[in-house]
Amino acid sequence: METSFSVLELFKLGGVIMWPLLVFSIAVVAISIERIIYLAYHNLNIDELENKVSDFIKTDDYNGAADYLSGLSKRHIGARIISALIAQVKSESKFSERRVEHAVEIEASKCINSLENGFNFLTALGSLSPLTGFLGTVTGMIGAFRSIAEATEVNAQIVANGIYEALITTVFGLVIAIIAMVSHSIFSHIVDRFAAKVEGTCSNLISQIAAKN
Repeated sequence: METSFSVLELFKLGGVIMWPLLVFSIAVVAISIERIIYLAYHNLNIDELENKVSDFIKTDDYNGAADYLSGLSKRHIGARIISALIAQVKSESKFSERRVEHAVEIEASKCINSLENGFNFLTALGSLSPLTGFLGTVTGMIGAFRSIAEATEVNAQIVANGIYEALITTVFGLVIAIIAMVSHSIFSHIVDRFAAKVEGTCSNLISQIAAKN
């Protein structure tokens, strides 16, 4: 006869170690949802920006470029970075490629950090969850062997609870870790692709400005 367990029953069978695992799972889901909403809200497409700002640069219309970018900077992270580039060029009496690059790097670092907010927590949770699950494995096996030591006659039912605890916490810990690491990998790929595109775009715009000076 097959026996099925609800999630609540499995949670109870897992013992006290399931409580920190529950906290970890809630944290992973919350961070992942928050990052999905954040990345969906902010526009990371920078191709159109590069073409539009390049047209302004061709006509030396830096004020027009600044006005165009300022209207987009709330949701368009790339616009914030290019705005720093244009602002630095406008503030200089003599163009300095090094200073412009430095201004871009500072703003890009701030924007990238905002995109990566929470990534360290996902990494930490991805590492802590399986370790916590393995701790449950150890405590479960300790309970199983204690039951054996205290019993006058050994049978499968005596050690069943300890084995349940050992296996369930391991499974839950690994599942949480997988979700955390997959989320981290997807988000990191999105941010890394954006960072590489921003670097190339800013390099092209700076080269275009330098060619005109």
